[in-house]
Amino acid sequence: MRSNSNEEAQPRLRLAIQKEGRLTEQTLSLLHSVGLEFESYKQRLFSTCYNFELDILYSRDDDIPEYIASGTADLGVVGQNLIFEEGVDLAELLPIGFGHCSLVVAVPKESGITEVKQLAGKKIATSYPKSAQKFLSSQGIAADIITLSGSVELAPHLGVAQGIVEITATGSSLILNDLVAIETILNSEAVIAANRDSLAHPYKARNIERLMVRIKSALLARQSKYIVMNAPKVALARILEIVPGLKSPTIVPLADPDWVAVHTVINEDVFWDVIEQLREAGAGGILVVPIEKLLN
Repeated sequence: MRSNSNEEAQPRLRLAIQKEGRLTEQTLSLLHSVGLEFESYKQRLFSTCYNFELDILYSRDDDIPEYIASGTADLGVVGQNLIFEEGVDLAELLPIGFGHCSLVVAVPKESGITEVKQLAGKKIATSYPKSAQKFLSSQGIAADIITLSGSVELAPHLGVAQGIVEITATGSSLILNDLVAIETILNSEAVIAANRDSLAHPYKARNIERLMVRIKSALLARQSKYIVMNAPKVALARILEIVPGLKSPTIVPLADPDWVAVHTVINEDVFWDVIEQLREAGAGGILVVPIEKLLN
């Protein structure tokens, strides 16, 4: 017998991630770290999350911006360099701390070229033709853009081009090919991007917010360390100047009335600098504890 219920099934979120590449493993690790349960196999194109209203699409990385923009996916993990290349209108919700790279203009070391304007009228090889054209146009430079799908760094040595526009993470590939960057077009990292219509959909927006709270918590925890230290009361004022904590450190009296225990959180980026300052200020018995999740 057919149900007469007027209730419609609410739509599940769709998240597009790179099927295979430099972002894949860290993306999967992040998703599992926030409690999402799903199967991930290299040959799989689609996975259903068992404990969250979310389906995962495994995609080519350069397809993800269009999937999000068209509404095929509500969300995606994608490099800012690809969003810039495709020129699509997405909402960038959160940088997620990996996939760092730069889109640069590079030339052979011995070319004598030191400024981008010297490439006017020359050939430039790239796998990012739209980005290259946008940048050159913004600089008022006319050049012949040669689109390649790989091994772009070899183009100058093969006589294909006098310069390249390409992404680099460490610069090692440029060095190996005797190239030098003369201009940075874009500094990029992986972000969670969203379809704007999905953000305006009440049910989807609520689940997007739920998911983002989890991810922000996991990322904040990765960037932080919980520390407990013993400190003489006479040094407490100086110690509190060094470690303000999330809002205010926790101060706990000890058996010795002249000493207290201080509990606080330190950002990973400044961890050793802060620890050295604390020791100089008189803190001792410093215990460092990793944080699994941190809700702010």
